[in-house]
Amino acid sequence: MGKREDLAPPPSTAHFVDPFRDAQALTPISGEERTILRTTNQKIAARPSLRAIVDYLFDHTQALIPCDRIGLAFIDERGERVTSYYNRASYEPLAIDKDYSEALQQTSLQEVLSTGQPRIIGNLEFYLQARPRSRSTRRLVQEGVRSNLACPLSVEGRVVGFIFRSSRHTYAYRPRHIELQMAITERLSQAVEKAWRIEQLEELNHAYTQMLGFVSHELKSPVASMVTDAQLLSQGYLGDVSEPQQAKLEGIVRKGKYLLGLVNEYLDLARVEGGELHTDLRSRVNVSEEVIAVAVDLVRPQIDAHGLSLILELPKEPVEMCCDATLLRIVLVNLLDNAVKYGNEGGEVRLSAELTPARRGSSAKLKVAVRNEGPGFSQGEKNKLFRRFSRLDDPALKTRRGTGVGLYNAWRVIQLHKGRITAESKQGEWAEFCFEIPATPDCAAPAAVEQGSGT
Repeated sequence: MGKREDLAPPPSTAHFVDPFRDAQALTPISGEERTILRTTNQKIAARPSLRAIVDYLFDHTQALIPCDRIGLAFIDERGERVTSYYNRASYEPLAIDKDYSEALQQTSLQEVLSTGQPRIIGNLEFYLQARPRSRSTRRLVQEGVRSNLACPLSVEGRVVGFIFRSSRHTYAYRPRHIELQMAITERLSQAVEKAWRIEQLEELNHAYTQMLGFVSHELKSPVASMVTDAQLLSQGYLGDVSEPQQAKLEGIVRKGKYLLGLVNEYLDLARVEGGELHTDLRSRVNVSEEVIAVAVDLVRPQIDAHGLSLILELPKEPVEMCCDATLLRIVLVNLLDNAVKYGNEGGEVRLSAELTPARRGSSAKLKVAVRNEGPGFSQGEKNKLFRRFSRLDDPALKTRRGTGVGLYNAWRVIQLHKGRITAESKQGEWAEFCFEIPATPDCAAPAAVEQGSGT
């Protein structure tokens, strides 16, 4: 990159350019420049992240707009502060890097924000002499930067951030560079804002799941202790209790167990959403004993309490396969618990499991289904079933307690096992939930499994 000291400096240290009025900027774009711009626009649309976009611009657009440093910054929701997001430079160290923040009113970026016009500072040392309180300028000068181009990122007429190009030579940028940068920015703005908002939502979701997991964890021990104390009292270990007292204590136990169920569901959700849910796969897990039998034992008290009949249709021979037994128990307990919760009092719950043989192009599969007699659900409500926090809009179901969390967790676990989970119903008569997962005996053995398709 050649030196730029031979170019005449602009009339002021901070020069704002309107590329639609400045004759120096409105010059024809050459064929080579147009090819680079077209390729750049295509690459921007395909980049997987903001960092990848900035890296591509730094590596591949030097022929259009030379720079020793490129940076991306965003404006907060109130329009009061600008915060650096990502920077790439040909040198180290950087005095302005990720999360560096400054009030907009303390910088000339305020005028860029209000007018939408790009800004060129030809000599940062002169600019710092004129504005000695500018912390960002002082830091850039410390890095050896001598000129800077700032271009607003606008979406639907609203400035959401800035892209900066900086050079270690004075007067490196002319209005012509503004025109080329804005041709890039037209495509860049929408891609950048979309990616930025997605990253913000991911950060908020992560914070939410951390809070959810913390609160659920803190609730679990005291609620479990309260249930145990109430059970001791109701069983007379601390003295005789009257019938009214017994009834109240049994009510406390039921409500406490319900709360524990909610807490466990939210703990599972926090693991799922927080990226902490990973499969601990083991070869030749005895699904009949380690998953089905344990899940049935856990839900048996609720089944008996509602006067339900449990019918088991299971393979005669043990089913041994590669899976995470703990996670599959979570799924099956949830399906059985829902069958009890939404089934008719005194009705029937049917649990069936079958092993389908391997076919060409796919492995053997384990299919498990849980069916209950009850109100079921309409086909119109079916797509809501596996969404997080979703409750069906059906008067017959709204009276039954539920969080809309369990089925979502089950769906995520089955996805981790490369399977699929589905639901069918005849409204007013029955509902059935079924999951199907590959049933390869050994985890190390290569298996032709099909990617799960969810619902």
